[in-house]
Amino acid sequence: MTINMESLWQRLGRYEKLMRLDKPIGILLLLWPTLWALWLSSWGTPDWVVVWVFALGTVLMRSAGCVINDLADRKFDAHVERTRDRPLATGEVSVREALWLLLALIACAFCLVLALRNWHVVALSASAVLLAAGYPFTKRFFAVPQAWLGLAYGSCIPMAYATQFDTIPATAWVLLLANVFWSIAYDTEYAMVDRADDLRIGIRTSAITFGRFDVAAVMCCYAAAFALIAWVGRQMHARWAFYAGLGVAAALAGYHYTLIRKREPARCFKAFLHNNWVGASIFAGIVIDFLIARGTH
Repeated sequence: MTINMESLWQRLGRYEKLMRLDKPIGILLLLWPTLWALWLSSWGTPDWVVVWVFALGTVLMRSAGCVINDLADRKFDAHVERTRDRPLATGEVSVREALWLLLALIACAFCLVLALRNWHVVALSASAVLLAAGYPFTKRFFAVPQAWLGLAYGSCIPMAYATQFDTIPATAWVLLLANVFWSIAYDTEYAMVDRADDLRIGIRTSAITFGRFDVAAVMCCYAAAFALIAWVGRQMHARWAFYAGLGVAAALAGYHYTLIRKREPARCFKAFLHNNWVGASIFAGIVIDFLIARGTH
């Protein structure tokens, strides 16, 4: 019995590793734009049941996205230093097991969406799954697959607005575009870590496409993302706290420049991880701004 339990825990540990639950940065980078949209679409008063549904959904869909990615890249991952120990690449988890896990994750996420009782959101969730499923394959042919990742990671934004409105307003699409630029920025930093391996095995990434202009491209994408978020704030008549949060995020992006300008893999990876604080700063500005607005009425 003890041996069986040990075997079970070992297998669960492999599934955890496959879903990257031991590396929560991906969940956080998906969660922050979700929270931005939930607060902005509800004018700072989101339904807490909806918040929990979306938060759990981000965990499930990011986990599903990791499984899809590793299924698609299992033959490549074994040749990349950073990914060669992934469970599918090593054979610790079989393709069949991964497929069953993927179906379970998608089924759980779909049940969460159904709990919202909003068919507009249900339809949008189907497109989100398709975007997530397509991302790994864009690395075979698309020059900037990080843009597709931004759409997949930002699909929660129109869904959040759809829970509040019968239609999706322009601000939702602008916020989605901002997330695309932010995703290109942070995932290019991530791709700079693996550039040599990706060139060798023939994977397409923005770091390769941008070439010697990679650092400039990252900073331009940060600037575009922040400008678009500022536009959303202006449309909503945001106060100083909103822009202060953006200012902190911009300062953090400036710090990232100091990390990536020499293209050292370890420092580029540190910049990528640090984007958690960029998303958190923007969210803090949004929350404080609405609290100030509530206090003045």
